[in-house]
Amino acid sequence: MKHIVRTILGMLVLSTGAFAQQGGAAAPPPPLEPGALQADVDKAVLAVPANLRDQATVVKWKPDFTYDTLRKGTNRVVCYDRSGQPTQPPFSIECTSIANLARVAQNLRFEAMGEKRQAALAAAEKDGTRVKPEYGSIFYNFGGPDRERARAHMTVAVPGATTQSTGLPDNNKEGGAWIMNAGTSTAHIMVPGH
Repeated sequence: MKHIVRTILGMLVLSTGAFAQQGGAAAPPPPLEPGALQADVDKAVLAVPANLRDQATVVKWKPDFTYDTLRKGTNRVVCYDRSGQPTQPPFSIECTSIANLARVAQNLRFEAMGEKRQAALAAAEKDGTRVKPEYGSIFYNFGGPDRERARAHMTVAVPGATTQSTGLPDNNKEGGAWIMNAGTSTAHIMVPGH
């Protein structure tokens, strides 16, 4: 497992460099779905690295925790605006693997519960109904009081991973990458500076 985590982090670094070095003409972005606004798509993709934006899928969450697709992308990245949703800052956007949409929908349901949220999360974790994110997938967040003061944050989902299985510490005292919520479906690698 330690090798897997090192491999994931190494691939993350290498893929960013490889994308930056690629030359030639990039494929044009896919067309918007009927009724979608380009401004909504442009805002939603701000959280993801520039080399992934043009081909990302963009969705808009509805109050019933389903979504409308604004643009069907060609890569595995999906982005959405979370501004104004419970537990989110006034300006909040997120991108992740398209495989994580069921997890995000479940998160939205729990966040809408207010004070009952933590108990519901604990119960779902205990009874096995907590939807697991795709192992090794990245959650890119960009949020704050407004766009000008927004900060980027990135985590790598490693559901079920522990300090023993990854070799990563379970706190940030050493200053490097660390695993948060170890041993749960919410376990993720915190990457300092992201």
